[in-house]
Amino acid sequence: QVQLVESGGGLVQAGGSLRLSCAASVSIFSLNVMGWYRQAPGAQRELVATETSRGDTNYADSVKGRFTIARDNARRTVYLQMNGLKPEDTAVYYCNARRSSGIFWEDYWGQGTQVTVSS
Repeated sequence: QVQLVESGGGLVQAGGSLRLSCAASVSIFSLNVMGWYRQAPGAQRELVATETSRGDTNYADSVKGRFTIARDNARRTVYLQMNGLKPEDTAVYYCNARRSSGIFWEDYWGQGTQVTVSS
């Protein structure tokens, strides 16, 4: 089992910045992919950014150039630096970890942290 604990959400004005953190209960070397997803009220959960254990990153078009994902293996933590926040970034942000057993994938989720961007 992998436990993920997010922190860093809050209320910020448009144009501001926040940094989300996701601490894992295991070494993140063992986690093939770590990422952030978000879910706005009435909407489906969507991918924000992911980073593989090799350092390959992937971003949603809507956040490219504004958000940066980074893994800190020593701290077992993945971060999401969010700059230039917009009201449409308002959502609950979830940390995700994926681990391959070689046969199937295991998915783990954090409890979510609220990000609210005021106009």
